[in-house]
Amino acid sequence: MVEAKKKEKKVGKVVHYYTDLSVAAIELNGELKVGDEIHIKGHTTDLTQPVDSMQIEHEKVESAKKGDAIGIKVNDHVRENDEIFVVE
Repeated sequence: MVEAKKKEKKVGKVVHYYTDLSVAAIELNGELKVGDEIHIKGHTTDLTQPVDSMQIEHEKVESAKKGDAIGIKVNDHVRENDEIFVVE
């Protein structure tokens, strides 16, 4: 049985990476919520992981929308301008 290719929808981009915290600051142009699986892609970045938690202005939130600036913990180093996709 062939696994169907998962669809991805671009929801934002990395604007900063905090190395000491392993946190990506992301500007959203779509919707994102805790539990979503995201794919972070860039020149040297290719990372897929679930969103375990996210923050807006250091406050924990369950979801965020277009225009929000969020921070999420990432499992690997990401870079500015890496694109964020939700895996559907």
